[in-house]
Amino acid sequence: MKAVTVFATGATVLLAGCATPPPPVPQVVVPPAPTGPSPEEVRQRTIRHFLTRAEVAQREGFITMPAGASAYDFYLQVLQLDPGNTQAKAGIQTLVMHQVDRARDALRRRSFGQVSSLLNTADEIAPGNPLSAEVRAQLQREQQRARQDVTLDGPGAQTVALPPAELSARSEVMVQMLTTTAQRIQQHQLRVIIVARDDAEGRWIYSQLRQAVPGYRVRGDIKLGNPPRLLLQKSR
Repeated sequence: MKAVTVFATGATVLLAGCATPPPPVPQVVVPPAPTGPSPEEVRQRTIRHFLTRAEVAQREGFITMPAGASAYDFYLQVLQLDPGNTQAKAGIQTLVMHQVDRARDALRRRSFGQVSSLLNTADEIAPGNPLSAEVRAQLQREQQRARQDVTLDGPGAQTVALPPAELSARSEVMVQMLTTTAQRIQQHQLRVIIVARDDAEGRWIYSQLRQAVPGYRVRGDIKLGNPPRLLLQKSR
């Protein structure tokens, strides 16, 4: 019995020494699930997109038209996504200033209809803005003066054309012409409307009229217009 036990034990040792370890279990690597942009990233991208579209539309002159594709509409889209967006607010202010500047140019050309149209657009963009209100007040004054000109250009009115080249040069010929006209104004007690291309030109013409008749008060007004001229009429 003892010999059998020893043999069995030896066999057991022999078998244990010849055994191979089990193969390793393969590790399965699961790649991370793809993630898209966050809602905030989408919002910021959309804001940048509309700001770019607004700048392009403004450069191309699409201020408030066509509807849905104008600079103003794109800026409004930005403000809907980000009510405090300073770039969109500044862009809208720029649109207003652009319209008002164009209205001022039209006013200098006496294009009253265009002035009103441009100011209406500015008011549509920013209702009650002070820039538009200022130019609209100037428009009303100029329209009133224009209505007065109709009377002055009627029967009994006298128009003295001022040659633009001589006037620009402040030539002696122009000074003599204004001197002669001032003497007529004094002699016949006329009222004068000075139509000049800018304020400085109008003030210079008026100063020449006054200097030509010392002590006499030349009564009249200065208005912007082209061509430059004097409108004379009997004082009422």
